[in-house]
Amino acid sequence: MFKFIHAADIHLDSPLKGLEAHEGAPVEEIRGATRRAFDNLIDLAVEEKADFLLIGGDLYDGEWKDYNTGLYFVGRMGKLRQAGINVFLISGNHDAASQITRTMPLPDNVVHFPSREPRSHILEDLGVIIHGQSYRTKAVTDNLVSGYPRGDSNYFNIGLLHTSLTGREGHENYAPCNPDELKSKGYQYWALGHIHKREVVSTDPWIVFPGNIQGRHIKEAGAKGASVVTVDDNQVAEVEAHTLDVLRWATCEVDLSQSETIDRVNDAVGFALAEQREHADGRSMIVRLVLTGECPVHAQLFDRIPQWTQEIRALAAGIGDVWLEKVIFRTRRKKSLEEILGRDTPLAGLVESIRKLEFDAADLSDMVPELAILKSKLPPEIFSGDEFFLEFSPDQFPELGVEVQELLIARLLQHGGEK
Repeated sequence: MFKFIHAADIHLDSPLKGLEAHEGAPVEEIRGATRRAFDNLIDLAVEEKADFLLIGGDLYDGEWKDYNTGLYFVGRMGKLRQAGINVFLISGNHDAASQITRTMPLPDNVVHFPSREPRSHILEDLGVIIHGQSYRTKAVTDNLVSGYPRGDSNYFNIGLLHTSLTGREGHENYAPCNPDELKSKGYQYWALGHIHKREVVSTDPWIVFPGNIQGRHIKEAGAKGASVVTVDDNQVAEVEAHTLDVLRWATCEVDLSQSETIDRVNDAVGFALAEQREHADGRSMIVRLVLTGECPVHAQLFDRIPQWTQEIRALAAGIGDVWLEKVIFRTRRKKSLEEILGRDTPLAGLVESIRKLEFDAADLSDMVPELAILKSKLPPEIFSGDEFFLEFSPDQFPELGVEVQELLIARLLQHGGEK
């Protein structure tokens, strides 16, 4: 019987994205999140007395600023070497983007598979063969599986591959292949990387994406970690997911339909955030808050969005170890505008004019080059996150127009006599 750990998509020193900059934001905690999650992975390997560790690509996050990232990694490999744990890794698309990594010497307990063709590494004492191939470039669109050798029936065969399989939303279609091609190789376990969400594709044989070990933005919400695999009598006996992340991302939707006053809004939001905190397994949280429902105080919210955002941020801070990525206001009026204003009043006429405002996509599209020039002159930190500032496409203009209309109407109702 032996045991190994399967991890992937470490993205060491990748900046976590999307948290709005404000006083009190956990800047240092965010900067060190991927390293601390990797420390958890190393500790897990030692505690589990794993025979080896597999890393399915994207250990790094592209070009390093200096050698500190590599030196950190080598130091952690030294800790595993002292524990008698070997490491087998392949380069993924983000690793291939780095020039420095190609010259960084690795400890003798680390096997880095080449990119020219698949290579097989035999562990005679365990009866294991590990087959793997790295990316040579950051965009590999060829099917790499076809070059992998057939499994040896005298050994437990593991395939190490960085792939999107048949494609996954939010990920480039790299090293495409299908599960049947993997199964045809006769391996007992396929250790995949590239997809950041945990997925067990098959159990006969085992084909597993462990997901990344630390969420980096709101699209990578939920628990993150690695798989601990136990093998007995040349068969997979257990595949157990272990959480390793140190910061947990979450989207929290709050229905404000029953919130008759701003105080009730605060109560509902505070309760929802506290509930999210209870489900974070003791980890700090970064939350995207989405306010929905036919809300009686809809106009009051839209009238002063910046103020309410700050008040909600204070609510989160008061819970402890909860920070807001952003607040999205998607509430609706509980009453129709006709019920609020009547039909033949001056205010109703003005509101109707606002509702008929049209935002000409052609005119707005003409602004895009000017926005691009402005963007090129601003510091890059402004654009971190999954929804970039000053980056519009024509299909966003209708939504933008609706938001502007809603803001104008809410402001008019609030100061024009909504009851």
